[in-house]
Amino acid sequence: MKTNKKKVEKASQGVSAGLVILCCFIIAVAFFFIICGDPANFVDGNPKGHPLTGNIFGTLFKGGIIIPLVLTLLLTVITLSFERFFAMSRAKGKGNLVQFVFNVKKKLDVNDIKGAHELCNAQKGAVANILNAGLIRYEDVEKIEGLNNDEKAAIIQKEIEEATALELPSMEQNLPIIATISTLGTLFGLLGTVLGMIRSFAALSVEGAPDALALSTGISEALMNTACGIGTGALAIISYNVFAQKVQSITNAVDEIGFAIGQTYTKKHLG
Repeated sequence: MKTNKKKVEKASQGVSAGLVILCCFIIAVAFFFIICGDPANFVDGNPKGHPLTGNIFGTLFKGGIIIPLVLTLLLTVITLSFERFFAMSRAKGKGNLVQFVFNVKKKLDVNDIKGAHELCNAQKGAVANILNAGLIRYEDVEKIEGLNNDEKAAIIQKEIEEATALELPSMEQNLPIIATISTLGTLFGLLGTVLGMIRSFAALSVEGAPDALALSTGISEALMNTACGIGTGALAIISYNVFAQKVQSITNAVDEIGFAIGQTYTKKHLG
C-alpha cells in the first residue's frame, strides 16, 4: 500500500500558478510597452498622439496602464487552461474513460480482479491509480479475520476514498485561480473604464473648446479596458466550467467503479 500512495502523491504535483502569473506579467508588460507602444503605431510617430487608423496595437496602448494587468490575467487564463487540459488528459489515462469504466465493471461482474488490475495498468492515470488502490485493498481484506463482509467492503470503499482524496488536488489544482480571474478580469476592466471616463470628463471640463486629444484618449482607455476586461472574465468562466465538469465526470467514474468493487466483494462472499 505504501508504494501505491507514493505514486499518487507524486501525481499531485503540478505547475505553480504563482510562477505562471509572474511570467505572464513580464510578457504582458513587455508586449504593452515594446510592441503596443512602438512609435510606428501612431500618427507622426508620437505615442502620446492618436494611433494610426485601424492599428490595434496603438489602440490597445491608449487603453492605459490597467491594460498590462488585464493582459496578465488573460495570458494566465490561457496558460493555465492549457496546463489543465494536459493534466486532465493524464488523469483520465491513455484510453477512453467511459469505455475503461465499462470494461472494468465487466471484469468485476465476473469477479476477475486480476483482469481489472491489468486494465488499470494499461489505462494509467489518476483514475487507474485510485482503482488499483481499491483492488489491492480488495485482495488484502480477504486475509483479515474477525470482520463481516459489510465491514470488509467498507474498508475497501474507505481505501478508494483516501486514494481519491490524494488524487483530487492534482485534478483541481489551479482551478480556483481561474475562478478568481473570472471576477478580477471584469473588475480590472471596470477600473480602467472608470479611469478613462475620469480623463474624458476632465477634458470636457476645460474652459473653452475641450481638449480633443485628451477626450479621445480617455474614451479609448475606457472602451479598451471594458472590452479586455469582459473578454478575460468570459474566457475564465468558460475555462473554469469546462474543467470543473471534467473533474466531476472523473470523480463520478471513480465513485461508480468504487461502488462496483464493493458490490463484487459482497456478492462473492455472500452466505
